[in-house]
Amino acid sequence: MAGWLPLPVQASAQAAELDRITGLVHLLMAVVFIGWSIFFVYVLIRFRRPRQPIADYHGAKGRWSTWSEVGVAAVEVLLLAAFSIPAWASRVNPPTDNPLTVRVTGQQFSWIVHYPGADGEFGRVDASLLSADNPAGLDRASPQAADDVVAINEMHLPIGRAVIVQLAARDVIHSFGVPAMRVKQDAIPGMMTPVWFTPTREGTFDIACSQLCGMGHYRMRGVITVEPAANFTSWLASAR
Repeated sequence: MAGWLPLPVQASAQAAELDRITGLVHLLMAVVFIGWSIFFVYVLIRFRRPRQPIADYHGAKGRWSTWSEVGVAAVEVLLLAAFSIPAWASRVNPPTDNPLTVRVTGQQFSWIVHYPGADGEFGRVDASLLSADNPAGLDRASPQAADDVVAINEMHLPIGRAVIVQLAARDVIHSFGVPAMRVKQDAIPGMMTPVWFTPTREGTFDIACSQLCGMGHYRMRGVITVEPAANFTSWLASAR
């Protein structure tokens, strides 16, 4: 059903489920639109002035409109209970089976990507250390920072492995949007917000800021490269 809509390519394990919900919602809205359009035309013809010159203040007394509204409400509840709520529940519970954790910080107008390195622990960061050569403010003297990797507007991910992105913002509210992964999450100053997905398609995919974050908003574009695990490991080693 989602194939009827001009949606981006499905590049994550979660994309198909979210597209299915999107297709069902569009189908419901199409049925409601067609039904109310037919009713609107019927009313224009049935109650036109030459046919009924005197207004009837009691209105229509049939119950078909009531039952149609009940039917629409029932379908909406079904969409919530059977599709939307389970999808939401699966998205708010991060995976526990060896996920890759990456920190992404939005700032005007770029994405700072911070990998923990082979030890799996992030090094200490300090705002006083921020500079053009150190965009993450990473304290290289801290024990866990030696193997950390920092990139700007560039994210590499291994295919088939769940990724937890810890989002933050340095100045204003940004929004981490990856249409191909069906991911969109606000990055808010003073908060760290996790969002996760599992890449299932090799290639390069755009990261866009979905919040109007300033005059240079149009330039805030990053790229995700999804590649085999061996290629990802090689890139991580070469980027240190």
